[in-house]
Amino acid sequence: MEPKEPKILVVYFSRSGNTESVASLIASKLNADSEKLIEQGTDWEGVWGYLKAGKAAWQETATSIEKLKKNPKDYDLVVIGTPIWAWNMTPAIRSFLTVYKDDLKKVAFFATEGGSGHEKAFKNMETLTGKAPVATAAVLEKEVKKGDTMREKVATLATEIKKALGISSSL
Repeated sequence: MEPKEPKILVVYFSRSGNTESVASLIASKLNADSEKLIEQGTDWEGVWGYLKAGKAAWQETATSIEKLKKNPKDYDLVVIGTPIWAWNMTPAIRSFLTVYKDDLKKVAFFATEGGSGHEKAFKNMETLTGKAPVATAAVLEKEVKKGDTMREKVATLATEIKKALGISSSL
């Protein structure tokens, strides 16, 4: 009897679609389920929304998120993805981590960013979950647009995750 492959869930928030693109590629590489966080009562659209979003992230605000369709408790690893807003994770990711931290067995983190901030965000995500990530990756917005570097970073992240979970590299 072959050992059962670990179950992996990719949970992410995406405003512009960049983080969603990376999350989809990660889920594909890891044969993982994925779920996009949906906020309730927020509007980050347009210039005014962009400014409000940055302020909310800077102030480390949490927002109300819809109940997940998938239960993180059912997964061996949850890969958590966030855009970087004002050198922080998004309010939706902060909410997810606060609500579900006790349901997370192992975690990995990824971020999309214009230039910097993922180090601080990853440290804060680790603090909120109380768990060190098995792997992390940061992808610049311009790398998402070009594609090749994004694919390389995702492949490296997937390899690190597989190694940490003892998954054969043929997955």
